[in-house]
Amino acid sequence: MELTRRTFGALAGTTALGFALSGSGGETTRAYASHSVPTGPAPGAPAADRVRHKVGHDKHSLLVDGRRLVLWSGEMHPFRLPSPSLWRDVLQKMRAHGFNAVSVYVAWNYHSPGPGQYDFTGVRDLDLFLRTATETGLYVILRPGPYINAEVDGGGFPGWLTATAGRARTSDPAYLSYVDEWLTEVNAIAVRHLFTKGSGTVLLYQIENEYDAFVDESLGRDYMSHLYKKVRADGIDVPLFHNDKGRNGYWAPGSFNTGGEERGWLYGFDGYPVPSEVPPDWGDFGVGGLKGGATASPRTPGFIPEFGGGWFDPWGGATFDGKGYAEARRTRDAAYERRFQLTNLANGITVHNVYMTFGGTSWGWLPAPQVYTSYDYGAAIDEARRQTPKLAPTHQLGHLLRTVPDFAKLDRADAVRAADERLKVYHLTNPDTGSHVYVARNDTDAPITTTIPDAGIDVAFTVAAHDARLLAANLRLGGRTLKYATAQPMMCLRVGRMDVAVFTAPHGEMAQVLLECPEEPLVTRGDAQPAWNYDLGILRITVPMGVGGPARVRIEGGGSDTPLLLIFADDPWSLRLFPVDTPTGPVLVYGPSLVRGVTLDGATAHLSGDTVEGTGMEVWGPRGMARITWNGRPLRTSATPMGSLRADMPATPGQLPIPGVGEVRLPALGGWRRRTENFEALPDYDDSGWTRAERTSSFSVTPVPKRGPVLFADDYGFHYGDVWYRARLTDADELEAVSLSYSTGTQGLLMAWLDGEPLGTHRMPVPDKSTARKGSWTATATFDVPPPAGPSPRVLSVLVRRMAHDMDGRSADSHKVARGLTDVTFKGGSPKASWRIQGETAPDPVRGPLNNGGLYGERKGWHLPGFTEEHWESAELPRADRRQGVTWYRTTFRLAVDAGIDASIGLTLDDDPKRAYRVQIFLNGWNMGQYVNDVGPQHTFVLPNGILRTRGTNTLALAVLSDGTTESGPGDVRLTALGASAGGVPVTPVDSPGR
Repeated sequence: MELTRRTFGALAGTTALGFALSGSGGETTRAYASHSVPTGPAPGAPAADRVRHKVGHDKHSLLVDGRRLVLWSGEMHPFRLPSPSLWRDVLQKMRAHGFNAVSVYVAWNYHSPGPGQYDFTGVRDLDLFLRTATETGLYVILRPGPYINAEVDGGGFPGWLTATAGRARTSDPAYLSYVDEWLTEVNAIAVRHLFTKGSGTVLLYQIENEYDAFVDESLGRDYMSHLYKKVRADGIDVPLFHNDKGRNGYWAPGSFNTGGEERGWLYGFDGYPVPSEVPPDWGDFGVGGLKGGATASPRTPGFIPEFGGGWFDPWGGATFDGKGYAEARRTRDAAYERRFQLTNLANGITVHNVYMTFGGTSWGWLPAPQVYTSYDYGAAIDEARRQTPKLAPTHQLGHLLRTVPDFAKLDRADAVRAADERLKVYHLTNPDTGSHVYVARNDTDAPITTTIPDAGIDVAFTVAAHDARLLAANLRLGGRTLKYATAQPMMCLRVGRMDVAVFTAPHGEMAQVLLECPEEPLVTRGDAQPAWNYDLGILRITVPMGVGGPARVRIEGGGSDTPLLLIFADDPWSLRLFPVDTPTGPVLVYGPSLVRGVTLDGATAHLSGDTVEGTGMEVWGPRGMARITWNGRPLRTSATPMGSLRADMPATPGQLPIPGVGEVRLPALGGWRRRTENFEALPDYDDSGWTRAERTSSFSVTPVPKRGPVLFADDYGFHYGDVWYRARLTDADELEAVSLSYSTGTQGLLMAWLDGEPLGTHRMPVPDKSTARKGSWTATATFDVPPPAGPSPRVLSVLVRRMAHDMDGRSADSHKVARGLTDVTFKGGSPKASWRIQGETAPDPVRGPLNNGGLYGERKGWHLPGFTEEHWESAELPRADRRQGVTWYRTTFRLAVDAGIDASIGLTLDDDPKRAYRVQIFLNGWNMGQYVNDVGPQHTFVLPNGILRTRGTNTLALAVLSDGTTESGPGDVRLTALGASAGGVPVTPVDSPGR
């Protein structure tokens, strides 16, 4: 929402926005000083302060140094954003929008190209990520598996593990030997960042992931015990936990041997509700017992390690009817987030993580069979790092939970009913302060306007269809008491000598706030919209929400020596309010689209952040603050009668104090060069350097054909991308047909040639809703064989696009299902075959093992910057070729995005959907994903800054694989502006070596 000159002008008479609530009751106690920790201020933002901290819990919440902490976390995966500079961007956005923690998987396959080989450098620098989270002031929930699921290849298991002995996810000693090696590497980094040691902000640590196998058997219990003891032996002393796949009560405290340690283990469960369903009660209001969610562990806080902030989409887009993640975000919008998150809070969930908050990109060969390249997930921060309206509920609740301590300790209270009983009402109370909380939820298809007479709320309010509202009563707002409000409290702060409380409600609603005042106060409006009256010790303030922007009311006297500023904002305006802690005290900023940080230097407040539209700005801070800079630029300001500093309007008509982002111009892509490959299909191709396929046994769960040999690609060390097979056939003069059995992930395919001539292509089907989660697909392609043109031997060449290994969600070693050819049979005669196999070469030392497959061009470096395009021909797009095999296209382009602009740029491919081809996209040598023209639904691929040179030259290479049944492109290939802001973070170029 743009802050216009008119609405900005209304700020002139406003006061300071920000205050540090000293707490609704109770002084801070020492950790574990009593069995019942009273309500008091939450801990400050975490930091590497070199001070040892205690982390504990009771049934209500986590306890940090004796203070109650509601952990409000969002999930992001560093491996899905391969530009370390941008980690800071996303983390700062999360912190600014109310999150106080980030949850992160660590993917074993991402860091381990081979047994005993581990790489934590470059885009895999876990130490850097943890330092960045600490510098941002976020706690970290660390989740290193060893199995993570996460919709990544093999569920995070490295490809080489598929060819090893031992049953995964059990106490099998062979498997555990590899696990211990992995955990030793990860924990050596994690231990340097533990919050307990004052060296970082790692607060919680997960072992395993949604493990529901062998719960009542030693294979499972001994496995969990081994992981627990291993992590503790490595020096990890923060609370440990596991995330139950559902509400099963699996792995609750006491369910396995922890070596005698008590109270170091938390029970958590994942919840992915369907938007159309009624929000379930997963705690205090639920069915209770092991199946009741949080009630499975009544002595630990309610904990949802993964709450669905979106959902993944399969190839073909069946989940969202081909509309992609835009539909995920539409169906799981702000109302969805608010309705389910408030229900969770009512049920006592005080350790809460939204999966995903930033989804990112499953680049290269990272995605599991169940997903395509984009992992946007419909998250609140989209794949291009843009903030979406979905952030409003988490922004409001996060700041509320951080600044109002009452919500960290709520008990179920007497049932109350709304006057309109279609509205469900939860009633909770804080036993220390006597404050009351009501969650009013509308599960119907129409808005409901009602009151709650049982709660004394006699003013009507409206809850939109499929939405919810949090109401509070008898809540301390600094030096005053809130009788009740029909708007939802968002934050309470103290800035200087003034208390500030912010309330939110839908746009246009007439909201009311009632304050207890033993004597009549002095009330001053900062804007024209609010009205008030005072009667019988109650000050009643009425505000039309969002009309003309936020509305302010300043209250003085009335029984308190501390002025109170009330601010009223609807969802869009609330997203422009940013409280920031500083060593001198809180600062509240209103106006920009993002505030990244505030530094106080004497009388100057140095602010940094982003703007999209031009905006005004108003800042409230400690006494003595007299100047403001924005991203290093001094602003001309004026002091308002209410204690804030406001940026003055420039003299030029139509301008605002802080300009919006400038135009980002993108070049058209041209100058293409083209070359065909699949030389491996030629009968005289030299394959003497290839690996002989002559194994007779395998650790795969796929049966080895009796005729042999083993043709499974993983058994020969080829784990990612395409794999080639060549067989020299003798005694094949009478050959009539060949049947090729193969196994792949979703959308795998097989191409075959005999003596250099195409036999044809076979593709796995596009998944529908019933098969969207299917991880392994098998088929047999039978091709008729033409008579030989000359004497034997004949040469059979086969290319298999394997896609990805299945995950192992059911602990059945499904990641070990074979990939590639599984069996070959012949019709006619009795030919003998001598097989060789070739896949990816040695892992790229910078880009890692998941970047490249086994195409000829990949093995020869055709995707790399600086490759000499000798023997390549000029080409124009669109193309309409028809051939079976691979054709490469290369070009360069130069960008000149202005310094100080954070531009998100994508590559868009469009063509006639009847054309059957797919494209691997390489930017500066980095494999940024796979496009399947006739399947979709993805057409735009995010190019992350750092890999993308926004001020420099870039190399784009497209490897086009076509089956020859239709004309193939590429068609329209263009750069797309996905969003831009003035501001951003400094971006260091990602190393992109070429040749």
